[in-house]
This record gives sequence, C-alpha cells and structure tokens, in this order.
Amino acid sequence: MGAAGSALARLGLPAQTRPSWLGVAALSLAAVALGTVAWRHARPRRRRRLQQVGTVAQITIYPIKSCKGVQVNEAECTAMGLRCGNLRDRFWLVIKEDGHMVTARQEPRLVLVSITYENNSLILKAPDMEQLVLPVKQPSSNPLHDCRLFGLDIQGRDCGDEVAQWFTNYLKTESYRLVQFETSMKGRASKKIFPFVQNYQVAYPDCSPVLILSQASLEDLNTRLEKKVKMEYFRPNIVVTGCDAFEEDCWDELLIGDVEMKKVLACPRCILTTVDPDTGIIDRKEPLETLKSYRLCDPSEKKIYKSSPLFGIYYSVEKIGNLKVGDPVYQMVQ
Repeated sequence: MGAAGSALARLGLPAQTRPSWLGVAALSLAAVALGTVAWRHARPRRRRRLQQVGTVAQITIYPIKSCKGVQVNEAECTAMGLRCGNLRDRFWLVIKEDGHMVTARQEPRLVLVSITYENNSLILKAPDMEQLVLPVKQPSSNPLHDCRLFGLDIQGRDCGDEVAQWFTNYLKTESYRLVQFETSMKGRASKKIFPFVQNYQVAYPDCSPVLILSQASLEDLNTRLEKKVKMEYFRPNIVVTGCDAFEEDCWDELLIGDVEMKKVLACPRCILTTVDPDTGIIDRKEPLETLKSYRLCDPSEKKIYKSSPLFGIYYSVEKIGNLKVGDPVYQMVQ
C-alpha cells in the first residue's frame, strides 16, 4: 500500500466509498509529511552567529624563536601557525650543541637579531655583526638534530656551519647551532604540553600555533607602569583593536578572514616579558611584577597557571585559510 493509501485507510473509509477529493487531500498530506522528513534529514546544523569583536591591526611572524618578528600585511594561517610564502612562524630555533633550546630567557640579546625575507632567504642582522643570508630550504644532506623544548623532544634540520658560527660569535657564551623544522617532521603534540586541550601539533612555539592580544590590554597595562612597554615585549601573532581591555579573555571561537580558531588557554607570562626588545637587557621585574598584581588566574585554575600572570590568548587553527590586516574579527556564537 502506498503513502496515499495508508493515509486513506487511517481515515477508516472503504476505498470504493471515499470521495475523490479525499484521495487528493490524502496524497497532499502524505507529500507534505514525506517532504518534512526529507527536509529534517537534509537541514544543515544551525549556523553560528557572527558577532564582530574587533579588527586585525597587526600580523607578525617570528621566524626564529626569540628573535625579532616580521610584520606582514597578510598571511596564510596553517594548522601549525602563520605563513607568508616560505616565511613560517617559529620554524627556526637556536640550540646548544646538546640539542637544548636557547631563547631570550637564557640569551636576552637574541631579541636584537632582526630578520628580513628576500629571494627565498632570511637576511639576519645584529649589532656589530655582518649580515648573513640564510636560504629557507636546507639541503637534505644536512644532519638532523634531536632537540629538546620544555622537556619534549622534536627534530630540526641543521642550517649549516656558517650560521652556527654567526650566532656563536654574536652571543659569545658557548657554541650554538640553528635548526629548521620541516613539515615532514613530527611536531610536538598539544596533549603532551597540556593534556586537557584539543589535539594539534606545533613546531617551536611555546604551546600553540597562534597568540592573540588586544591593543586595549596593552594600553591598560601601560596606565599602571612607570616605564611604558611596547607590544614587542609580548610577541603576539595577531593584534586586535576596537575592543575593550582583556575582552579577548572571553573569545572562544573566532573567524578572521576565512580562518576559524578555537581558544586553547590564556598565555601564562614569564621572565621573557622583562627583556627589552630595543636593548636586549633583561630586567627580571617589569612588566611581569605589575601583571602579577592584577592578572593572576582564578583560584580554580591554579593547577594550570600556577603564579604566572595571564596576558593574551593562545588559539588552535580549526579551519585553515588566509587573513589580513584590516579584517574584522568575529566571535562565533551559538
């Protein structure tokens, strides 16, 4: 029995005594019912509402961990962070000869190493040093190093003796080498950094592919400091304007350009924030002490952040794409 016949039978009338209009009505009812079922199955999930919370004011890629950043007008946002051509965020790392990472925490003058990107090469400059041209692609014959970042193992391709000697001569403390992460290598798993966060991988960033900070948060901090600080003290990838101070604390899922991001956790700040990016001198006090006076975590989150003040938000990349300066920043809400 078809759908129309079933509908007629439920009316309790013999087929031969049913008026013709009733058959038409039943057919119409059946069609509507079947259409409703089909629509329910085909209907997409309810779209999230977009609420603009700010605008991208600055995009920065930090090729070599702890060295100066490179500001760009637009970038591709990959699962492992920002990219502009072959310029990748924190894909290069200074190491000791035993493979342990070296950052401005140990060698503050690393922040004075500037980088420009020309003809598929990094041009490195530093005070009292000749500039050095480093090709972004290293020969596969260069050895691999087993490196150590925050207690986790990761590989890196050696970038050669010339740049190793350059960093050694510049820092003048011990022998150093420079390594490069390659996309074929295995990144550090987020679950080994913070067991409670979503799954992703990072190369040499501290713990996530993207760090976002608002201009208003920096301005709020500067109202409390005797000596004002610049955004470079905090090394965010994306600076957002047009929002209130610390409004970024509440942004869970973001859409910027065609990139979707999800909040990982707040950025716990350390002694690195006390390195002056203009002088390479480590203060060990400010602005960290002031941040501790008003930016500590809720007591319920003490296990995560301990006594570190929070400034900026780490994000994972849920949908890769492109973003640029001037893009609206949308919070995606249900």
